[in-house]
Amino acid sequence: MKVLKNNTSNILFVSLGIVLLFSTDAKAFLQQSLMKVGFFKPNLENVVTKNIDKDYLDVNLINNRGEVVTLADFKGKVVFINFWATWCPPCIAEMPSIQILHDKFKDDSDVVILTVEIESKKEKAKQFMKRKKLTLPVYYPNSNLPIVLFDGTLPTTVILDKEGNIAHKTLGMADYSGNDIVDFLKEIKAMHE
Repeated sequence: MKVLKNNTSNILFVSLGIVLLFSTDAKAFLQQSLMKVGFFKPNLENVVTKNIDKDYLDVNLINNRGEVVTLADFKGKVVFINFWATWCPPCIAEMPSIQILHDKFKDDSDVVILTVEIESKKEKAKQFMKRKKLTLPVYYPNSNLPIVLFDGTLPTTVILDKEGNIAHKTLGMADYSGNDIVDFLKEIKAMHE
């Protein structure tokens, strides 16, 4: 008993480590907490890529209602695209911040927020959204994803300007709930008005 009492902090630390090792939700909670204190802010430099081939606009996406769209369908709008998976802790951690961003732009017809679940596990994604109480529009790849949009890094966020140029790309987790991203999207929106 004395050994347990003397090593309580070590036992708690090891237990926490084991939980974080095996629990996706625990990892996401920790990462979310770090985002709330100011870590993982997106670097919002405008990196418009006007001189590359825009074949990526032909990417087909399908939603839960079976509607198929291409990125070209959103020309004339600013498009925020987040590539994610239900098993990815950083993806799970940033989802609430994307929901906040979505809610800020839900009445703005010039800005579209898309989440693309890369494994096309529709039922699992629907259950995830329901369990997390998220109302984000979920799409799934219905064609190959070009590497210029998604190279396999999860999560990845890409922002397209109104002409379909890549205006921004973040590899990895970021907090999208702040005014910096809102201002950035408004700036991109105003560029072609």
